[in-house]
Amino acid sequence: MQFQIKDKYDIEDLIDIVNVLRSDGGCPWDRKQTHHTLKENLLEETYEVFEAIDDNNVELLKEELGDVLLQVVFHSQIESESNRFNFSDVADGICKKLIIRHPHVFSSTEVKDADEVLTNWEKIKVKSKNQTAKQSLEGITKTLPTLLKAAKLFSKSKKLDIYSTNIEDLLDKINDKSDKLKQSEQQESELENTLGDLLFYICGVCAYMNINPEMILRQKCEDFLMSI
Repeated sequence: MQFQIKDKYDIEDLIDIVNVLRSDGGCPWDRKQTHHTLKENLLEETYEVFEAIDDNNVELLKEELGDVLLQVVFHSQIESESNRFNFSDVADGICKKLIIRHPHVFSSTEVKDADEVLTNWEKIKVKSKNQTAKQSLEGITKTLPTLLKAAKLFSKSKKLDIYSTNIEDLLDKINDKSDKLKQSEQQESELENTLGDLLFYICGVCAYMNINPEMILRQKCEDFLMSI
């Protein structure tokens, strides 16, 4: 199959390569892939980006970002073969989204800080999708790690003005639940509920302090392994 070998390639070349790999004369493995068979690849490549960032390895980060980009192009190519959308449509969609959700840059809206930017982002998102605030919360992806989902519920609720609390209230609730754990007469179901509340409110504190609970817990796991 004809393909021009170059010293340096760009995004159009990547799209062409994936198209070649998926063609009748291409690669048997690539031709048989679907969105579902590629899901784990996308997740794994994303975690490898995390690791490259954590290790401050710039060369590895460049490589791993390329692997993630390949996944985006691959999924787009699968849809292109059914004439539903292609990579250009994906790029068009994200460009339009960025312009709409940054009115302080591309329009006349004024903001005072980054927090207001994020608040506006959530409100614009709800309006553009014609959702209620509750529907927006229900729309948080179910495949998120649970710690991240809990933190996102708190942060989105705050931005959409549907749940009002503060760090002090959350810390008080954490103290109350911690005290309750010391009560030995709790039944197993009650104990699970108390621990669930405790985890949930801790994620709330993380959300209000803009800290990723999944990342700090992962680091503590590594610290624990190093200490034994």
